[in-house]
Amino acid sequence: MNQSTRSPWSWIPTLYFAEGLPYVAVMTVSVIMYKRFGLSNTEIALYTSWLYLPWVIKPFWSPFVDILRTKRWWIISMQLLIGAGLAGVAFTLPTPFYLQASLAFFWLMAFSSATHDIAADGFYMLALDDSQQSFFVGIRSTFYRLASITGQGLLVVLAGFLEKSTGKIPYAWSITFFILAGLFLAFFVYHRFVLPYPHADTGKSAHTPQEVMTEFGNTFKSFFTKKGIGLAIAFMLLYRLAEAMLVKLASPFLLDSRDMGGLGLHTSEVGITYGTVGVIALTLGGIIGGIVASRQGLKFWLWPMALAITLPNAAYLLLAYFQPDSFIWVNVAVAVEQLGYGFGFTAYMLYLIYFSQGEHKTAHYSICTGIMALGMMLPGMAAGWIQEQLGYQHFFIFIMIATIPTLLLIPFMKVDKDFGKSKKTPLPDEEVTTEQ
Repeated sequence: MNQSTRSPWSWIPTLYFAEGLPYVAVMTVSVIMYKRFGLSNTEIALYTSWLYLPWVIKPFWSPFVDILRTKRWWIISMQLLIGAGLAGVAFTLPTPFYLQASLAFFWLMAFSSATHDIAADGFYMLALDDSQQSFFVGIRSTFYRLASITGQGLLVVLAGFLEKSTGKIPYAWSITFFILAGLFLAFFVYHRFVLPYPHADTGKSAHTPQEVMTEFGNTFKSFFTKKGIGLAIAFMLLYRLAEAMLVKLASPFLLDSRDMGGLGLHTSEVGITYGTVGVIALTLGGIIGGIVASRQGLKFWLWPMALAITLPNAAYLLLAYFQPDSFIWVNVAVAVEQLGYGFGFTAYMLYLIYFSQGEHKTAHYSICTGIMALGMMLPGMAAGWIQEQLGYQHFFIFIMIATIPTLLLIPFMKVDKDFGKSKKTPLPDEEVTTEQ
């Protein structure tokens, strides 16, 4: 088969699986791992929230991925670098300086992963025509979700199994990250040979570097002078305010002992509950949200989705108060919260697409995702400290209070009543698979 027309089925599933894994390793698996290493919730939330920064500032270096080398080169190189970062984490975990070293390697992975996102999404557009892009958009989302289940589900279960069988927590997590590193080495080799060579992926922009910088400045200027920019930024920062804090403490809460206010689950049980049942519920919520939004539009569903992303947080409040012994009830509560989150998150992503419409929609969407990541990073940094001051029960009450700004914003949001219906929702060039 011609190398420029290789079947998308041979590379899209693996490419987006590889895109999802490092993100979930940096954002979620690291939280569970540091908890098992005995770090306080304040330290965990602060350190791991900083790891969001590469996704916040991603729009600032994305033009350089366009003008330097090919997208194919960036994808393969970043996969090798991510593999090196994973191996670095694995090597340093059994050492006395594991915290500083592993955070440094997580930073390397975060920058590599954010760059990989830019290149992979660009490559997707260059390698496929319009009809193929529409057809495979669901496929890529599915494999991105499967990466989440694999990362925070199967791998955490594996780490928990190794903890039990070896009795050595650093050794167990080191082996887990070695497996991940090996997987990325395999991705590197596979994509080195299987990715096609699109004719448009020349690696040479039609613009000079100076023109790129001028265009870069104009892109930011046009974004921040859009009508309603203040309200839009407030929405991007506050819609997930409560979730940004909850997500940092969900796993520590499940792991912490009952006398500390947690549920006392084992690592492998967290992998099942939060990493598997939760992600499946999250995916279902997203699918349902997409279906209903395509029928009646974003404006119709904005209120129900805002309620869905906020009110189910009460499930954690109930878990903290009743501390049920039943593993089933814990799974039900986590599933309800994640289902609501997935459903409500649809409105958020659709609004980013809506606000990015017009000239520079790709770049504007990239800026929106940067603000989105900032909205997760800043509250997340403070979440651990707040929880340790309040305890789990009062922390989850605080989370419910933090949902109020989200709901106060909704009456002021201006959205075209037809936006999102059927085929009228334009897919942005940089798309919705990355949740950040």
